[in-house]
Amino acid sequence: MIPISVLDLSPIAVGSNAGQALHNSLDLARHVERLGYNRLWLAEHHNMPGIASAATAVALAHVASGTSTIRLGAGGIMLPNHAPLMVAEAFGTLAALHPGRIDLGVGRAPGTDQITAQALRRNLNAEIDAFPRDVIELMNYFKPASPDQRVQAVPGAGLAVPVWILGSSLFGAQLAAMLGLPFAFASHFAAADLEGAIAIYRGRFEPSEYLDKPHVMLGMNVVAADTDEEAHFLQSSRLQAFVSLRTGRPGLIQPPVENYEETLDAIGRATLQHMNHASVVGSAATVKAGIEAFVERTGADEIIATNMIFDHEKTKRSYEILAGELIAAPAQVSVS
Repeated sequence: MIPISVLDLSPIAVGSNAGQALHNSLDLARHVERLGYNRLWLAEHHNMPGIASAATAVALAHVASGTSTIRLGAGGIMLPNHAPLMVAEAFGTLAALHPGRIDLGVGRAPGTDQITAQALRRNLNAEIDAFPRDVIELMNYFKPASPDQRVQAVPGAGLAVPVWILGSSLFGAQLAAMLGLPFAFASHFAAADLEGAIAIYRGRFEPSEYLDKPHVMLGMNVVAADTDEEAHFLQSSRLQAFVSLRTGRPGLIQPPVENYEETLDAIGRATLQHMNHASVVGSAATVKAGIEAFVERTGADEIIATNMIFDHEKTKRSYEILAGELIAAPAQVSVS
Protein backbone atom coordinates (compact mmCIF):
# COMPACT_ATOMS: atom_id res chain seq x y z
CA MET A 1 0.00 0.00 0.00
CA ILE A 2 1.10 3.57 -0.63
CA PRO A 3 2.10 5.87 2.27
CA ILE A 4 -0.72 7.29 4.39
CA SER A 5 -0.42 10.69 6.04
CA VAL A 6 -2.61 12.90 8.25
CA LEU A 7 -3.99 16.42 7.76
CA ASP A 8 -4.95 17.80 11.17
CA LEU A 9 -7.04 20.99 11.40
CA SER A 10 -6.67 21.36 15.19
CA PRO A 11 -10.45 21.36 15.57
CA ILE A 12 -11.96 23.38 18.42
CA ALA A 13 -15.04 21.57 19.69
CA VAL A 14 -18.00 22.97 21.59
CA GLY A 15 -17.02 23.09 25.26
CA SER A 16 -13.29 23.22 24.47
CA ASN A 17 -10.84 25.96 23.46
CA ALA A 18 -7.86 26.64 21.19
CA GLY A 19 -5.30 25.65 23.80
CA GLN A 20 -6.87 22.23 24.24
CA ALA A 21 -7.17 21.81 20.47
CA LEU A 22 -3.43 22.42 20.03
CA HIS A 23 -2.62 20.01 22.86
CA ASN A 24 -4.83 17.49 21.07
CA SER A 25 -2.82 18.05 17.88
CA LEU A 26 0.38 17.12 19.71
CA ASP A 27 -1.30 14.08 21.25
CA LEU A 28 -2.58 13.02 17.81
CA ALA A 29 0.86 13.50 16.26
CA ARG A 30 2.45 11.25 18.88
CA HIS A 31 -0.30 8.70 18.30
CA VAL A 32 0.02 8.54 14.51
CA GLU A 33 3.82 8.58 14.78
CA ARG A 34 3.63 5.35 16.81
CA LEU A 35 1.18 3.89 14.27
CA GLY A 36 3.57 4.47 11.36
CA TYR A 37 1.91 7.31 9.44
CA ASN A 38 4.23 9.01 6.97
CA ARG A 39 3.66 12.67 7.81
CA LEU A 40 1.30 15.01 9.65
CA TRP A 41 0.42 18.44 8.27
CA LEU A 42 -1.37 21.40 9.80
CA ALA A 43 -3.26 23.97 7.73
CA GLU A 44 -3.49 27.76 7.74
CA HIS A 45 -7.06 29.04 8.16
CA HIS A 46 -8.08 32.43 9.50
CA ASN A 47 -11.21 33.80 11.19
CA MET A 48 -12.59 30.28 11.67
CA PRO A 49 -13.72 29.68 15.27
CA GLY A 50 -13.43 25.90 14.88
CA ILE A 51 -9.78 25.74 13.71
CA ALA A 52 -6.79 26.52 15.96
CA SER A 53 -3.88 26.29 13.50
CA ALA A 54 -3.93 29.83 12.04
CA ALA A 55 -0.36 30.49 13.21
CA THR A 56 0.74 27.32 11.45
CA ALA A 57 4.49 27.54 12.00
CA VAL A 58 3.98 28.18 15.72
CA ALA A 59 1.59 25.23 15.99
CA LEU A 60 4.11 23.04 14.14
CA ALA A 61 6.86 24.05 16.56
CA HIS A 62 4.65 22.86 19.42
CA VAL A 63 3.97 19.52 17.72
CA ALA A 64 7.56 19.01 16.56
CA SER A 65 8.95 19.50 20.06
CA GLY A 66 6.90 16.55 21.30
CA THR A 67 7.58 14.09 18.47
CA SER A 68 10.76 12.56 17.10
CA THR A 69 10.40 10.75 13.77
CA ILE A 70 7.23 11.66 11.87
CA ARG A 71 7.54 14.29 9.14
CA LEU A 72 5.66 17.49 9.92
CA GLY A 73 4.60 20.32 7.70
CA ALA A 74 2.12 22.84 6.45
CA GLY A 75 -0.75 21.79 4.27
CA GLY A 76 -0.43 24.55 3.77
CA ILE A 77 0.86 28.04 4.11
CA MET A 78 -1.26 30.44 2.05
CA LEU A 79 1.49 32.39 0.33
CA PRO A 80 -0.60 35.45 -0.64
CA ASN A 81 -0.83 36.20 3.09
CA HIS A 82 2.93 36.35 3.68
CA ALA A 83 6.21 37.67 2.37
CA PRO A 84 8.28 34.72 1.05
CA LEU A 85 11.25 35.74 3.20
CA MET A 86 9.22 35.50 6.40
CA VAL A 87 7.92 32.06 5.42
CA ALA A 88 11.48 30.93 4.65
CA GLU A 89 12.71 32.18 8.03
CA ALA A 90 9.86 30.50 9.93
CA PHE A 91 10.27 27.14 8.21
CA GLY A 92 14.03 27.50 8.17
CA THR A 93 13.83 27.81 11.96
CA LEU A 94 11.70 24.66 12.15
CA ALA A 95 14.12 22.80 9.87
CA ALA A 96 17.14 23.95 11.90
CA LEU A 97 15.52 22.65 15.08
CA HIS A 98 14.17 19.42 13.54
CA PRO A 99 16.47 18.45 10.64
CA GLY A 100 15.00 16.25 7.92
CA ARG A 101 11.45 16.36 9.30
CA ILE A 102 9.88 19.56 7.94
CA ASP A 103 7.73 19.96 4.80
CA LEU A 104 6.31 23.19 3.39
CA GLY A 105 3.16 23.06 1.31
CA VAL A 106 2.11 26.38 -0.23
CA GLY A 107 -1.15 27.49 -1.80
CA ARG A 108 -2.40 30.62 -3.55
CA ALA A 109 -5.76 31.01 -1.77
CA PRO A 110 -5.98 33.31 1.26
CA GLY A 111 -7.48 30.58 3.44
CA THR A 112 -10.24 32.91 4.60
CA ASP A 113 -12.80 35.48 3.49
CA GLN A 114 -11.92 38.72 1.68
CA ILE A 115 -12.40 40.99 4.71
CA THR A 116 -10.04 38.86 6.80
CA ALA A 117 -7.58 38.68 3.92
CA GLN A 118 -7.46 42.47 3.96
CA ALA A 119 -6.80 42.37 7.70
CA LEU A 120 -3.76 40.18 7.00
CA ARG A 121 -2.23 43.27 5.33
CA ARG A 122 -1.34 41.71 1.98
CA ASN A 123 -2.19 43.07 -1.46
CA LEU A 124 -5.53 41.62 -2.62
CA ASN A 125 -5.07 42.89 -6.18
CA ALA A 126 -1.80 41.15 -7.05
CA GLU A 127 -1.41 40.05 -10.63
CA ILE A 128 -1.80 36.38 -11.63
CA ASP A 129 1.97 35.90 -11.88
CA ALA A 130 2.57 36.87 -8.24
CA PHE A 131 2.12 33.37 -6.80
CA PRO A 132 4.57 31.54 -9.12
CA ARG A 133 7.14 34.30 -8.56
CA ASP A 134 6.66 34.09 -4.80
CA VAL A 135 7.11 30.31 -4.88
CA ILE A 136 10.37 30.62 -6.81
CA GLU A 137 11.60 33.34 -4.47
CA LEU A 138 10.72 31.16 -1.48
CA MET A 139 12.56 28.12 -2.86
CA ASN A 140 15.64 30.23 -3.60
CA TYR A 141 15.86 31.24 0.06
CA PHE A 142 16.35 27.57 0.96
CA LYS A 143 19.36 27.22 -1.35
CA PRO A 144 22.91 27.91 -0.10
CA ALA A 145 23.47 31.66 -0.03
CA SER A 146 25.89 33.05 -2.60
CA PRO A 147 28.75 35.33 -1.46
CA ASP A 148 27.14 38.42 -2.99
CA GLN A 149 23.56 37.64 -1.92
CA ARG A 150 22.24 40.69 -0.09
CA VAL A 151 19.08 39.13 1.38
CA GLN A 152 19.27 35.73 3.07
CA ALA A 153 16.89 33.62 5.13
CA VAL A 154 18.58 33.02 8.48
CA PRO A 155 17.76 30.30 9.41
CA GLY A 156 16.77 28.85 6.05
CA ALA A 157 19.62 29.26 3.61
CA GLY A 158 21.06 25.89 2.62
CA LEU A 159 18.47 23.84 4.51
CA ALA A 160 16.61 22.63 1.39
CA VAL A 161 13.19 22.49 3.01
CA PRO A 162 10.97 20.45 0.63
CA VAL A 163 8.32 22.66 -0.99
CA TRP A 164 5.00 21.22 -2.19
CA ILE A 165 2.41 22.92 -4.36
CA LEU A 166 -1.12 22.64 -3.03
CA GLY A 167 -4.11 22.94 -5.30
CA SER A 168 -7.85 22.53 -5.72
CA SER A 169 -7.90 23.43 -9.42
CA LEU A 170 -5.81 22.98 -12.57
CA PHE A 171 -3.56 25.98 -11.84
CA GLY A 172 -1.61 24.30 -9.04
CA ALA A 173 -1.13 21.17 -11.13
CA GLN A 174 0.41 23.18 -13.95
CA LEU A 175 2.76 25.06 -11.63
CA ALA A 176 3.88 21.93 -9.74
CA ALA A 177 4.60 20.20 -13.05
CA MET A 178 6.54 23.15 -14.45
CA LEU A 179 8.69 23.50 -11.32
CA GLY A 180 9.17 19.76 -10.82
CA LEU A 181 7.66 19.78 -7.32
CA PRO A 182 5.43 17.32 -5.45
CA PHE A 183 1.73 18.11 -5.75
CA ALA A 184 -0.98 17.81 -3.10
CA PHE A 185 -4.58 18.09 -4.33
CA ALA A 186 -7.39 19.10 -1.97
CA SER A 187 -9.77 16.42 -3.18
CA HIS A 188 -11.21 16.10 0.34
CA PHE A 189 -13.25 19.26 -0.25
CA ALA A 190 -12.87 20.11 -3.97
CA ALA A 191 -12.83 17.03 -6.15
CA ALA A 192 -14.34 18.53 -9.31
CA ASP A 193 -10.99 18.95 -11.09
CA LEU A 194 -9.30 15.93 -9.53
CA GLU A 195 -8.83 13.77 -12.63
CA GLY A 196 -7.90 16.72 -14.82
CA ALA A 197 -5.36 18.04 -12.35
CA ILE A 198 -3.67 14.65 -12.01
CA ALA A 199 -3.50 14.24 -15.79
CA ILE A 200 -1.99 17.70 -16.28
CA TYR A 201 0.54 17.23 -13.49
CA ARG A 202 1.72 13.83 -14.65
CA GLY A 203 1.63 14.72 -18.34
CA ARG A 204 3.55 17.97 -18.05
CA PHE A 205 5.92 17.12 -15.19
CA GLU A 206 9.50 18.26 -15.74
CA PRO A 207 12.14 16.51 -13.59
CA SER A 208 14.03 18.94 -11.39
CA GLU A 209 16.73 19.12 -8.74
CA TYR A 210 13.91 18.57 -6.24
CA LEU A 211 12.11 15.57 -7.74
CA ASP A 212 12.89 13.18 -10.58
CA LYS A 213 9.34 11.89 -11.14
CA PRO A 214 5.81 13.05 -10.27
CA HIS A 215 4.48 12.56 -6.76
CA VAL A 216 0.77 13.14 -6.15
CA MET A 217 -0.73 13.20 -2.66
CA LEU A 218 -4.53 13.30 -2.51
CA GLY A 219 -6.71 14.43 0.37
CA MET A 220 -9.42 12.10 1.63
CA ASN A 221 -12.05 12.42 4.32
CA VAL A 222 -11.69 9.25 6.37
CA VAL A 223 -13.84 8.41 9.38
CA ALA A 224 -13.29 4.90 10.74
CA ALA A 225 -15.03 3.28 13.69
CA ASP A 226 -15.80 -0.17 14.98
CA THR A 227 -19.03 -0.27 12.94
CA ASP A 228 -20.32 1.46 9.82
CA GLU A 229 -23.18 2.90 11.86
CA GLU A 230 -20.89 4.50 14.44
CA ALA A 231 -18.65 5.96 11.73
CA HIS A 232 -21.58 7.61 9.96
CA PHE A 233 -22.74 9.03 13.27
CA LEU A 234 -19.29 10.47 14.03
CA GLN A 235 -18.90 12.03 10.59
CA SER A 236 -21.95 14.20 11.14
CA SER A 237 -19.75 16.69 13.03
CA ARG A 238 -17.66 17.20 9.88
CA LEU A 239 -20.77 17.51 7.72
CA GLN A 240 -22.21 20.14 10.04
CA ALA A 241 -18.94 22.09 9.92
CA PHE A 242 -18.80 21.98 6.12
CA VAL A 243 -22.39 23.12 5.65
CA SER A 244 -21.90 25.92 8.18
CA LEU A 245 -18.76 27.10 6.39
CA ARG A 246 -20.35 27.02 2.95
CA THR A 247 -23.36 28.97 4.17
CA GLY A 248 -21.20 31.68 5.76
CA ARG A 249 -21.66 30.60 9.39
CA PRO A 250 -18.39 28.95 10.49
CA GLY A 251 -18.35 27.94 14.14
CA LEU A 252 -17.09 25.47 16.70
CA ILE A 253 -17.17 21.74 15.96
CA GLN A 254 -20.56 20.41 16.97
CA PRO A 255 -21.40 17.09 18.63
CA PRO A 256 -22.54 14.34 16.25
CA VAL A 257 -26.24 13.88 15.57
CA GLU A 258 -28.23 10.98 14.21
CA ASN A 259 -29.33 11.11 10.55
CA TYR A 260 -27.97 14.63 10.02
CA GLU A 261 -28.25 14.56 6.23
CA GLU A 262 -31.96 13.85 6.46
CA THR A 263 -32.45 17.19 8.21
CA LEU A 264 -30.97 19.18 5.29
CA ASP A 265 -32.84 20.85 2.46
CA ALA A 266 -31.91 20.31 -1.20
CA ILE A 267 -29.25 23.03 -1.10
CA GLY A 268 -27.60 21.55 1.97
CA ARG A 269 -27.52 18.07 0.45
CA ALA A 270 -26.07 19.43 -2.79
CA THR A 271 -23.36 21.17 -0.77
CA LEU A 272 -22.25 17.84 0.67
CA GLN A 273 -22.06 16.16 -2.73
CA HIS A 274 -18.72 17.91 -3.33
CA MET A 275 -17.21 15.94 -0.44
CA ASN A 276 -18.43 12.47 -1.35
CA HIS A 277 -16.02 11.85 -4.22
CA ALA A 278 -13.06 11.57 -1.84
CA SER A 279 -14.65 10.31 1.36
CA VAL A 280 -14.81 6.93 3.00
CA VAL A 281 -16.77 6.31 6.19
CA GLY A 282 -17.22 3.02 7.99
CA SER A 283 -15.67 0.06 9.73
CA ALA A 284 -12.17 -1.25 9.07
CA ALA A 285 -13.21 -3.35 6.09
CA THR A 286 -15.28 -0.54 4.56
CA VAL A 287 -12.49 2.00 4.91
CA LYS A 288 -9.86 -0.34 3.50
CA ALA A 289 -11.97 -1.15 0.45
CA GLY A 290 -12.87 2.48 -0.13
CA ILE A 291 -9.31 3.77 0.01
CA GLU A 292 -7.98 0.97 -2.18
CA ALA A 293 -10.66 1.73 -4.78
CA PHE A 294 -9.82 5.46 -4.67
CA VAL A 295 -6.11 4.77 -5.12
CA GLU A 296 -6.78 2.40 -8.02
CA ARG A 297 -9.00 5.00 -9.69
CA THR A 298 -6.65 7.96 -9.25
CA GLY A 299 -3.16 6.41 -9.20
CA ALA A 300 -2.31 8.41 -6.07
CA ASP A 301 1.26 8.09 -4.78
CA GLU A 302 0.20 9.01 -1.25
CA ILE A 303 -3.03 9.64 0.65
CA ILE A 304 -3.42 12.33 3.28
CA ALA A 305 -6.41 11.52 5.47
CA THR A 306 -8.38 14.06 7.46
CA ASN A 307 -11.45 14.10 9.64
CA MET A 308 -13.23 16.38 12.06
CA ILE A 309 -14.55 14.15 14.81
CA PHE A 310 -16.00 15.83 17.91
CA ASP A 311 -14.41 13.43 20.43
CA HIS A 312 -10.60 13.48 20.40
CA GLU A 313 -10.35 9.85 21.57
CA LYS A 314 -12.64 8.80 18.70
CA THR A 315 -10.32 10.69 16.34
CA LYS A 316 -7.36 8.67 17.60
CA ARG A 317 -9.37 5.47 17.31
CA SER A 318 -10.25 6.31 13.69
CA TYR A 319 -6.58 6.65 12.74
CA GLU A 320 -5.77 3.48 14.69
CA ILE A 321 -8.32 1.49 12.69
CA LEU A 322 -7.04 2.95 9.41
CA ALA A 323 -3.45 2.12 10.29
CA GLY A 324 -4.37 -1.43 11.21
CA GLU A 325 -5.73 -1.98 7.71
CA LEU A 326 -3.33 -0.02 5.49
CA ILE A 327 -0.03 0.67 7.26
CA ALA A 328 2.35 -2.26 7.36
CA ALA A 329 5.26 -0.80 9.32
CA PRO A 330 6.35 2.50 10.89
CA ALA A 331 8.60 3.80 8.09
CA GLN A 332 8.52 7.31 6.64
CA VAL A 333 8.84 8.05 2.92
CA SER A 334 10.57 11.36 2.27
CA VAL A 335 9.80 13.49 -0.75
CA SER A 336 12.28 16.32 -1.28
